[in-house]
Amino acid sequence: MRFWALALAATTALTAPAVAQIKIGVTVSATGPAASLGVPERNAVAFLPTEVDGQKIEYIVLDDGTDASRAVANGRKLIDENDVDALIGSTATPGSIALVDVAGEKHVPLIALAASEKIIAPVEGNKRWAFKTPQNDSLMARGIADHMAAHGIKTVGFIGFNDAYGDGWLAEATKAFDAKGIKIVATEKYARNDQSVTGQVLKLIGSRPDAVLIAAAGTPAALPQKTLKERGYAGAYYQTHGVTNQDFLRVGGKDVEGTVLPAGPVLVPDQLADGNPVKPVAVKLVTDYNRKYGDGSFSTFAAHMFDAGVELGQAIPAALKAAKPGTPEFRAALRDAIEAEHEVVLSNGILDMSATDHNGLDDRARVMVTIQNGAWVLIK
Repeated sequence: MRFWALALAATTALTAPAVAQIKIGVTVSATGPAASLGVPERNAVAFLPTEVDGQKIEYIVLDDGTDASRAVANGRKLIDENDVDALIGSTATPGSIALVDVAGEKHVPLIALAASEKIIAPVEGNKRWAFKTPQNDSLMARGIADHMAAHGIKTVGFIGFNDAYGDGWLAEATKAFDAKGIKIVATEKYARNDQSVTGQVLKLIGSRPDAVLIAAAGTPAALPQKTLKERGYAGAYYQTHGVTNQDFLRVGGKDVEGTVLPAGPVLVPDQLADGNPVKPVAVKLVTDYNRKYGDGSFSTFAAHMFDAGVELGQAIPAALKAAKPGTPEFRAALRDAIEAEHEVVLSNGILDMSATDHNGLDDRARVMVTIQNGAWVLIK
């Protein structure tokens, strides 16, 4: 609880002086298909703490271009050449999954910024060293299924990325929908950098679903919805929490009006109840980010980076009692301290880690929103 106030007040640049004793390596997708997610993540490093318990912290930030192999190369460089004590990244699910093996091999704690539960579950082997800040797909899929069931939706067409993000969402959505008696009647995939999905969309429309779920992230998630609109599909539209930034609203335009999706509470901080403990943290982060980078520039992906800083800052004091930074003992103690965090207030929920749950978020980290007049609106 004491740490987030320190983190919120931090407004320094991306790197601390060279004498910093704790080094944190960061790899994000500031370019490539996931750039609309990775840029706000990179920007949010400016709000991470630069000193905890008298120890300075240095952040070394690299771009992996939304490429899993580059994410791995960055991770190895940060550990082998820069001697970092922890890793944060990457932006997209494939890169984050690839980094897990690097972190586990080197015994360096990793906090991923991607959503797939496959990054952290089951907590065994290399995944003992992996944590992540975005909500699990399973938590978000249940929110979608609940909303669909409440609105009489019985059949769904699914289209998602042809990678670990789309695969993970298909698995979790299938389980959530089955529990509510909702049937997936068509399944289609596409690549993050595809320029057309006309063939997939025609197949979806041909199955006549009550709703379509698009399991994609960033601006590429707008392509299927815009194509569906062009082809006259008039059913309900659902997206995932992978689209919660202004770039998606800009690219989607009028075609994404009325879309329903699950999101972290930080997306709509001013619309949260005053008694919500997340509200003051979320409001300040959004305010500070928009002040630094421009009105309306905030996205929830910045919050994923900010929350990674909270988790590390909360764990550092305990790790410092066990060993000195830059040592295997410090990194192991840091891993253990992150795993032991309970009831820590983040910008996107309340953290409650355990030896079997390296995400630690529950229903308090999820709200349902819709898009009205080009803005996010909380569904109450």
